[in-house]
Amino acid sequence: MSIKTVIFDLDGTITEPVLDFDLIRREMGIKHESLSILEALEAMSESEREKAMAVLERHEDHAAEISTLNIGAKETLLQLSRSSIAVGILTRNKRSNVIVIEQKHGLHFDAIYAREDGPVKPDAFGVLHLCKLFGCEPEESLVVGDFVHDLMSAKAAGAISVLIETHQNADEFNEYADFSIVTLDMVLKIIDDINSK
Repeated sequence: MSIKTVIFDLDGTITEPVLDFDLIRREMGIKHESLSILEALEAMSESEREKAMAVLERHEDHAAEISTLNIGAKETLLQLSRSSIAVGILTRNKRSNVIVIEQKHGLHFDAIYAREDGPVKPDAFGVLHLCKLFGCEPEESLVVGDFVHDLMSAKAAGAISVLIETHQNADEFNEYADFSIVTLDMVLKIIDDINSK
């Protein structure tokens, strides 16, 4: 088996984490901190959802505009491209912010799966969709992310889960990870090790 695809989360994985989700929840009026923002939106009335979505998008748009790359992000993406390994983005953010970040930092993503495209992480759908698009099996794919939703979507799809330890609660997510890394370039070593077996 060899790795043919790497699917990255966006915020906190490709870019340094800047979104304050607790602040966003408070501004949106979500009272339970354990509630996921997108799931909480679904439970709101139409008028509540419209106001809350405006709060979320304001924070997301600002984060994309001021974004900085995580250490090794650009170099890792270039090396994957040189090695003919497909690069996908799987995010709960909106597509337009992925494009802002891609253009701002001179990156290239082979495909993007954003929240408007269908079921979001931790659902397996996005991982399976990108694997199908790239013509590979889930077990030939790495899913790299900083949050438990990334790892759970990988597991649900049968892909290999990689935790990048940029989240303040990273220790809590380790049990869901096949591999843990501290910088993105460490993905290349994982791929070399798997492909050499």
